[in-house]
Amino acid sequence: MEKNKSDGGLYLVIVPKITMIKRTKIVLQGLLFAFVIFVGNTAFAQPSVSDARQYAADKNYGKAIELYSELYSLSPDSVYSEYLTTLIAAKKYKDAEKTVEKQMTLRENPYLHIDLGIVYSSEGKEEKGKEEFETVLKMVNGDDMLTQRVVKAFTDAGKDDYAILAYEKTIQLVGSPFIYAGPLAALYAKTGALDKAIDLLVGTYNPAQFGNVENIKTLLLQILGNDPDKLEQTQKILVKKINAQPENIYYAELLTWIFTQKNDWDGALIQIEAIDERNQETGKRLVDLARSATNAKQYQAAVKAYDDVIAKGKGLDNYATASSEKLATLLTQLKNNPAYKPEDVTSLEKLYDSFMVEFPKYYSTQTTTDFATLEAQYGNDVPKAIDILQKGIAVPDTRRNIAGNFKLQLGDYYVLVGQLWEASLEYSQVDKEFKQDDLGEDARFRNAKLAYYRGDFDWAQRQLRVLKSATSELIANDALYLSVLITENVEDSNLVPLQRFANAGLLLFQNKDKEAEDLLDSLNKAFPKHPLNDDILMLRAEIAIKHRDYNKALGYLKNIYEQYGKDVLGDDAVFKMAEIYQDDLHQIDQAKHFYEQLIIDYPGSTYVQTARQKLAELNNGTTP
Repeated sequence: MEKNKSDGGLYLVIVPKITMIKRTKIVLQGLLFAFVIFVGNTAFAQPSVSDARQYAADKNYGKAIELYSELYSLSPDSVYSEYLTTLIAAKKYKDAEKTVEKQMTLRENPYLHIDLGIVYSSEGKEEKGKEEFETVLKMVNGDDMLTQRVVKAFTDAGKDDYAILAYEKTIQLVGSPFIYAGPLAALYAKTGALDKAIDLLVGTYNPAQFGNVENIKTLLLQILGNDPDKLEQTQKILVKKINAQPENIYYAELLTWIFTQKNDWDGALIQIEAIDERNQETGKRLVDLARSATNAKQYQAAVKAYDDVIAKGKGLDNYATASSEKLATLLTQLKNNPAYKPEDVTSLEKLYDSFMVEFPKYYSTQTTTDFATLEAQYGNDVPKAIDILQKGIAVPDTRRNIAGNFKLQLGDYYVLVGQLWEASLEYSQVDKEFKQDDLGEDARFRNAKLAYYRGDFDWAQRQLRVLKSATSELIANDALYLSVLITENVEDSNLVPLQRFANAGLLLFQNKDKEAEDLLDSLNKAFPKHPLNDDILMLRAEIAIKHRDYNKALGYLKNIYEQYGKDVLGDDAVFKMAEIYQDDLHQIDQAKHFYEQLIIDYPGSTYVQTARQKLAELNNGTTP
């Protein structure tokens, strides 16, 4: 009801109820709209941390501080460190002091004195800054956990010199010079005090604390890396210590290791020889050095070290070991030398012959495998290789698994000379004797592949179906590939292409590379559009790799990737290209490219994990 004034009189006007409800709704809707607009504007106006960081990064400190100040007023803990850093960068030292002091009132944190010290130091008030740092340093009382916290607070603040003081104070309090040897040495090196770092590690060496000298080497490696100047400086320090304490063999051993890090194997050999002579040893350290040199592909240095042991006389413990390992090193050198000469093979054959006469018991060892490999693959004397393996199998002391490997190798050499039935018998014996072992799976795969070479595709396929779930990933993958190869090429009633391709594989296995290539040429001409084309390219690539014609091999592999990249051999081709660039051509950028390509294009490939690992090693510079 409303009052209405008309013609000087008052009248009561009745307003319908429905009108009142409408007006109320309109008012409420208006209020709600205004509230939404208000909230929206408030949210829109709220400062953003990312904006503040961007302004600070752009050195627009005025705007950054304005935003950080608003954020800090809303939540002091969330942006404190960033706000303080920006204030110091803008040289707003008074505001920075007040900010730290406010934090001190908000929470009990003694490490805030470090922040205040940094503000004072930045302002040029060095003495006041030191007072604040020393306030925290006085907290150190020998307690390990407290020391670690103080050190972390100082290192986080970039005050490594005070972190060092914290460690040194604890060491003095507990009376143990090596308690923080590792991290303290790292801080010394970081601050440029390399002499102190090295002296701390090698001068306080205690076997009870570090376990063995290998732990010291690990710590030194973290500090020195491959820096030639640091390695040279460390060498000089160790020489001084050896001159002062010639009886301390640990110094000499560390110096030897430094020489190997510098790739100075002659220098390392001199040091080991001196240690061996001084301690009247029988060559154990020399053997260890030779093994390290072999692993580093420093074959001449390894042979020198082995010769030093051999020269000590036949009656000493390490004589036979050094003699056999020297032969293995020479064989490895031969394998890695594409320009080896026939006389190199002849010379090594004579050494093996003499050794086996002198130490016939070694027929039951890996030396037999190596000797047979030399004769079959380099000396072109497969019958002699077969005879060597048969002697090894006949030795009563030959361990069961070693004899099994001899038989597999023997079967391969029967294949080389065309005695396929004898080869199958050897494989079958190993299969039967090692039914549940990896050796048995290996034997079954070789027998299946032999059936494939002979053109007995049905029998081969039955074996391969089982081997696809082999415990050995390598055998499982090879079985899968061969099974798919047969499946894709036996559906057609014309088996001639597959038979020819299998025969080419056998010829390649028998080192009849020219005949294999001729057969592949005829296969391409007779069946130019056959599904075997990518497999033919892969076999050609393998022949090229065998002859170290890497550019030719890369051409075949790139052809597979570009034309047949979606087929089964696509990932194999990319992985092989990456390996060639890394291991043979030493083109690291190209190797990285193809490892990355593999990961991107073939995420489900069995090579992905290996590719990731190799890529990480290349990026970290940990591979030669």
